[in-house]
Amino acid sequence: MGHDHGHGHSTAAQAHRGRLLAVLVLTLVVLVVEVVGGLLSGSFALIADAGHMLTDAAGVGLALGATALAARPATAARTFGWQRAEILAALVNGLVIAAVGVGVIVGGIARILDPGEVEAGLMLAVAVVGLAANGVGLALLRRGQEESLTVRGAYLEVLGDLLGSAAVVVAAVVVLATGFLRADGIVSVLIGLMIVPRAVALLREVGTVLLEATPRGVDLDAIRSHICGVPGVLGVHDLHAWTITSGVPVLSAHVEVPDDLLSRGEAGRVLDDLRHCLAGHFDVDHCTFQLEPPSTTGREHHAHA
Repeated sequence: MGHDHGHGHSTAAQAHRGRLLAVLVLTLVVLVVEVVGGLLSGSFALIADAGHMLTDAAGVGLALGATALAARPATAARTFGWQRAEILAALVNGLVIAAVGVGVIVGGIARILDPGEVEAGLMLAVAVVGLAANGVGLALLRRGQEESLTVRGAYLEVLGDLLGSAAVVVAAVVVLATGFLRADGIVSVLIGLMIVPRAVALLREVGTVLLEATPRGVDLDAIRSHICGVPGVLGVHDLHAWTITSGVPVLSAHVEVPDDLLSRGEAGRVLDDLRHCLAGHFDVDHCTFQLEPPSTTGREHHAHA
């Protein structure tokens, strides 16, 4: 059996811990400003946006804690270390976002049915501050969200907050210009409707990892073809590819070789060729190959043809 070891490297989210920390501090500051502004102005839309800021802070805090756990070395008890902690953090994050989104929608509907007085000038000023802060946070996380599910979760939250702050700005302008108080509740519902789909998308991606589905961009048919093209390989079965955490795809396969290949001492050459082939054509960090003659494959239960 051959291995291409890749357990010692950092996960994708760890490279962006500093940016995640900066976004967390920025989010907490804006959260306080929006809570105070919402209470003083009577705007439920600001309170709704502050509620989502709270989920942002919790989500980024979870992400930071998870990346710290993921950096711990592997042990005999946890051969992949704590890398899957990042995905579990994304799962909790998605569930919290979904709950807050539903709560915001319910509260916004109540405000539409029974609108209250709103100090639109203060509401507008606070919303502009939130808009600017979220723009900064979005810029900080833009690159990392393409590399890590954990960072992507934080990025999506900040993106939703930016859109929410923009909607609050519009609502404040409407109230200032027309006195239409229900605009505050309408915007609150819109914020909730922006939150829920993002939660669903994040949970769908987390589910893909937890169900050990084939990683996005990995073509098993193409991998099978490349493996079968290595000199000395007769066939491949039990081919599996899955993801441990963001940026850490793994692969295993049973590779059929001639009965006399092992006795000729060519196993090392075949394993090297397999590793070089996959490293050159596919983004898979850890590969495990079991070499076996065709005479043994008929006695195996093939979980993957």
